[in-house]
This record gives sequence, C-alpha cells and structure tokens, in this order.
Amino acid sequence: MELSEMQARAAELEQQISALPAGSVTKKTVSGKDYFYHRWTENKKRREKYISADELENFRAQIEQRKELEQELKALKKQLPKAKSANPSAFATNVRTGEALRSFAASVRGYRRRECFRQLHDFVYGEPQDKVFILYGLRRTGKTTMIRQIFAEMNDAELSKAAFIQITAKDTLADVNRDLKALEAQDFRYVFLDEVTLMEDFIEGAALFSDVFAACGMKIVLSGTDSLGFLFTEDEQLYDRCILLHTTFIPYREFESVLGVHGIDEYIRYGGTMSLGGVHYNETSTFASKESTDEYVDTAIARNIQHSLRCYQYEGHFRHLRDLYDKNELTSAINRVVEDINHRFTLEVLSQDWKSHDLGISASNLRRDRKKPTDILDRIDLALVTDSLRKLLEIRNRAEQTVALDDVHAAEIKEYLDLLDLTREIDVLHLPDVSTKSERTVIAQPGLRYAQADALIRSLLLDETFSALSLAERTAVQQRILTEIKGRMLEDIVLLETKLANPKKQVFVLQFPVGEFDMVVFDPEAGSCQIFEIKHSEEAVPQQYRHLIDEQKCAQTEHRYGPITGKFVLYRGESQVVEGIQYQNVEEYLKNLVS
Repeated sequence: MELSEMQARAAELEQQISALPAGSVTKKTVSGKDYFYHRWTENKKRREKYISADELENFRAQIEQRKELEQELKALKKQLPKAKSANPSAFATNVRTGEALRSFAASVRGYRRRECFRQLHDFVYGEPQDKVFILYGLRRTGKTTMIRQIFAEMNDAELSKAAFIQITAKDTLADVNRDLKALEAQDFRYVFLDEVTLMEDFIEGAALFSDVFAACGMKIVLSGTDSLGFLFTEDEQLYDRCILLHTTFIPYREFESVLGVHGIDEYIRYGGTMSLGGVHYNETSTFASKESTDEYVDTAIARNIQHSLRCYQYEGHFRHLRDLYDKNELTSAINRVVEDINHRFTLEVLSQDWKSHDLGISASNLRRDRKKPTDILDRIDLALVTDSLRKLLEIRNRAEQTVALDDVHAAEIKEYLDLLDLTREIDVLHLPDVSTKSERTVIAQPGLRYAQADALIRSLLLDETFSALSLAERTAVQQRILTEIKGRMLEDIVLLETKLANPKKQVFVLQFPVGEFDMVVFDPEAGSCQIFEIKHSEEAVPQQYRHLIDEQKCAQTEHRYGPITGKFVLYRGESQVVEGIQYQNVEEYLKNLVS
C-alpha cells in the first residue's frame, strides 16, 4: 500500500471510529435483575449511561467494531511517518504543531459534532478563496471544540501542515505576523488562531490575515468570544474578505443530538451552552445556579461588549456609554439590562389573569407533576399571592432604576445584545386593529432566562409579605409559577426556532380583543397560513384548541393572511389528531425544524 493510500485509510478509520461509542458495557444485578450500562471515560471522569434491553445487542456490536478499527488504525500508524512538531522557541506566540495537535485533539475524538461544523470543514478542505474564516460566539458554545475536531480527523500529512496559535492579551499583531511568515516559509497550509480578539490591535489590523496570508493560499481560521470585535472587523478591515460562522444559538435539536440530553424542560432550564454532555449535564451546567449564571453574563456578555468597544476605532464606538465606561460602571450596566429583560418577562407572567388563564393543564396533572398534596393550592388565593408578587417586583424594579441608567444607555446596550444574537424580537400583531404592533424579546439562551426568573421568584417569596405562608405553601406557589414560566418560555422557544427555520415566512403572535393564537406562520408566496397553540402539557383537553376553532377569529385571520392550511397544538404528549386538530409533540416538532 502506497503512503497516500495508507494516509487515506487512516483518515477513513479515524472518521469511522469517531462515530462509534467508546468504552465498554457493564452489568449490574439488583434484586436478582440484570441492568446494563455504557461506561466510558470523559475529561478524566468515569461516565455511565443505562442501556435498554432492546439496544444492548446493537450497542455491544458497535463497541466491538470500534475496538477492531482501533487495532487496525494502531497497526497502520506504525507504518506512517510521524508528523514533526516545529520548534516552539522559534515563535513569539504560543504555536502548536505536529504531534502536539494530535494530543490536543485526542479528548474530543468521540464528541458529536455541531451542525455548523460542516461549514468549517468545507472551508478548510475546499478550494482557496482569498478569505479568512471567522468562528465566533459567546463562551462555551463549541468554537475551540470544533477546531480540535478538525485536527482529530486530519491524516498525518495534513496535520504536518497545520498550526494552532493560542493568542493571549500580551500578544500583538506584529508578533502574529512574524509567526505566520515563519509558518508560511515552512509550507504550513492550515492555521487556526484562537481568542484572536484579545490582541489590542486586532480590529484595526485584521486585513493582514486576508490580504497577505489567505491571498497566498493559506487557510486562516480566526476564533474568539468577543463577537462584537469580529462584527466590527467584518464591517471594516475584513469587509467582503471573510466568512462568518456564529455559534451562540444552540437549537433544541442540537441540545439533544449533540449533548445527549433529552426533554424540553431540560432545555428550558439548562439550554444555551455546550459546556458538558451526558447524564450529569445539569449538575455542572453554566445555568445550574444564580451564581454561575451571573458569572456567565459578566464574563461572556458584559466584558465581551466592553472589550470590543474599547478596542474599536480608538474607543470611538462607545457613543453614550462612554460616561459609564469612564466610571467603571459599564459591565454592571450591561448586567442590569440583561437582568431587566428577564425581570420584565417574569412580570408579564405574573400579570396574567390567573383565574381565567388557560394553562392547557388539568389540575390533577399539575399536582401529579408537583408530587404535592392535592389540597395545598386549594387553600391559597393564588391570584392574590401572584398579584402581591407582581407589585413587589414592580417596586423592586423602580428602586433599581434610581441608579443612573437612562433609556439611551439601555437602548444602546440592547443593540449590542442583538448583535451578539443573545436577544431576538418576535412580532405581536393584532386583529382586527392591524395598526397595533408590539414585540416580545426572546433570550436565545433559555437557561439564562430561567435561572434568573427562578432566582427572582425565590427571593420574592422570602419577603415578609408572605410570612403567613408555610414552607410547603411557598414551595407549591413557586412551582406553580415556574410551571407557568416554563409554558411561556416554551412559546418563545417555538416562535424563535420556527422563525429562524423559515426566513421567507412571517412568524408572529396574533392577538384578538379576547384570546390569541400563540403562533401564526404566514407564507407570503403561497398566500396562506398555519395557526398554532403551544401548551406546556402532556394532556390533550378541548380548552387548548378553543381559539383555533373560533369561527370569527379564523375568518379574520383568513381575510388578512389567506386560507388556513393547518391548525396545530404543540404539547409534550403523543402526536395525534383530536376533532380535526393536529396535536404534535413539541420536541419532535423542534427536532424536525431545519434552517
């Protein structure tokens, strides 16, 4: 077998191995019954996951197949020349090459890939384009992991032409320029620069990467967490000379398929980052606590914005935020705006008419889900308690607004949150008054919103206003409100993902004088629409679709948006048809959405 054939076979084997499960199958006997588990090591920790009886035989076969392929690869690599590493002392920055990259990529070899990985792969292995590839997004959304996955699938010949440069704040563009020239002289073809926005002079001098090195055939991939820095660069120095790939938004289908975490409630509580997969995901999630959530907002969002503004055009892009920056208050102001968006969301939930609002959940199901005594909520005036919570939150919000943060500051910060793809707007339209229009602000990382809403409700219920309530009663109220928050968040998740998956259609909430359609998907080209109700429920009950069969609402909708081609209820139960209404499991619906 020739060298090129051996290298091609090695790359093929590595790809096949990465698609198969690592580790082994173990058996545990409990009360005379056998249970089987998949056991593997990840990040130096042992992991286990239950294997059902009908999956056992196929899983064992995959494990054995992986072992056989690993043996073949091991034997093949003994015949291949080793990828040599360049001398680290020859570089001004932290440059990894050769076998150091193989070690760097080893721990991610078995990781599943994000859907956007294909775009990075196609750039690296495609024809030269005289452009650089920019991989950017908030922290813990998979940027560096995707780069390591590229290294993991490279054969030795490709790896010998690849370099990874870890940028630090002390590095300058002159240092990087010198190292890139040295790599070019040694015929390096693939160069990845991580956290490149840490360089103070990156934004002003980024054209170097495209105009000098990419133009000579070198594949340059830039990655980093200061998303605004890349956007400013794309608008100026790298205009029409870069390909942008944003990693911040992680839809439900990727949360399930890549992280292996199932269930829409898990996505509501923890979705938004790729920090960890597997059965213990929620224990170390970025959004598992108020403290870790606040730390994420502070470091991944607030400092991201502040650093990019400071480095752009000699700090000339601060606009009205300059006074906050000079007083060292900009980071806390950005935190305040993010928290205020989520407090307003919680206030909207608390402001609902709790006596008449349709949760789409039966009382028995709610109590069964809570596993609480059936009479706890019966002896509480829930509407009165909720109204007190709402007033308390309004008072707290007014108190916080006494700090100098005017509407101009908040509006500019919100613009930057939009640019980061952290916040998105969903239209709320009205019939028959078509002139009325409002918007819902959706947070693209649901775990962030839920963590802040949960902490807010907990803190409000500790106020002396509710001292007469017992612990069990406060817990029941809290769970009842959080169930409603999950329901509203489920609506926002479906609206956002449907909108992103249908760029040529209009996706919005449609409100009437009484009641609303939770979602309308209007197709201007076809001149037709579909209407939806979205319920955080596992049960199908007639109340849920009463608006969908309201003749007046449907007639007004068809007059404005054309024939209604489908009426749907999205919920957490099994897909079925009830009196002509199509019930769809919401998780299956989200998994089938493709942009």
